[in-house]
Amino acid sequence: MLSPADMLIIGAAALLFFGPDQLPKVARRTGQVVREVQATSQSFIREMERAADESDLHAAQAAYARGPQAEPFPDINTHTAEEPAQQPTPPEGDWSDPPTPEPRPSHDVTKPPDPPV
Repeated sequence: MLSPADMLIIGAAALLFFGPDQLPKVARRTGQVVREVQATSQSFIREMERAADESDLHAAQAAYARGPQAEPFPDINTHTAEEPAQQPTPPEGDWSDPPTPEPRPSHDVTKPPDPPV
């Protein structure tokens, strides 16, 4: 990106080189060329993206046409010939239901409560 000072120097050099009569025509033609280059580059980018999308489409269509590729079953005898794994032994005691503590009252339930004052 050009700084404002750089653009001023380029403008002054163009004014000296082309003169005040030719400078507007040269600037207009330069703008047209820049627009054409931008349009051409955008067209090229779109064409490349379309070609990439088409190649992806062709690859997907070819994979679909081949159909699903099933892998053959492995030899079941090689997988069942091994000894089964040892099962872990459970811990000693009955840990399925831990004991519940007895509930304790918060006050003496054998005597009646004090009357309100």
